[in-house]
Amino acid sequence: MTLIGEILQMFHDDEFNSIFKQMSNSFMNLDDVFEMLKNAGNVTGPIFYGYTMTTGPDGKPVVNEYGNVKPDMLPTEEKREPLIDTLVDEKEKTLKIVAEMPGVEKSDVNVVVGVDRVIHIDAERGEKKYHVKVPINHKVESGSPKATYKNGILELVFKLEDEKSNGTTVNVL
Repeated sequence: MTLIGEILQMFHDDEFNSIFKQMSNSFMNLDDVFEMLKNAGNVTGPIFYGYTMTTGPDGKPVVNEYGNVKPDMLPTEEKREPLIDTLVDEKEKTLKIVAEMPGVEKSDVNVVVGVDRVIHIDAERGEKKYHVKVPINHKVESGSPKATYKNGILELVFKLEDEKSNGTTVNVL
């Protein structure tokens, strides 16, 4: 390996070590949160917290928190935050958002794409309650969303807006 390769590998290792150290600290704080919840006695429903880690388009790790409890906080609501994955396919020019929501039926799922470019996903069936807001960080065609729900997996697919269609060309005479 070249010197530059070794330096890049050290930087990459340091970046991952930093991320995992932060994650470990959060989980250590959660022990205190769970102890506090046990003593409070008035909290019902599932309590969960975690991280998802993916690789961004630039090759760097992207870490997101999820759950209805955060370190040093009581649960924010009784609804679960489904695990979300956002996939951009530049070749097909699509944005796919996948939400894992087991235990509910297709008729229980409600999806609203807000004018603020935030998707609101809600589902409820018996004890299973889900809610999440997912920001859309890409320009998408307004009439393009298509949704499917099968075996606890919601898939939303949007067509990415063609960058060339931004505005009108004016010929100068």
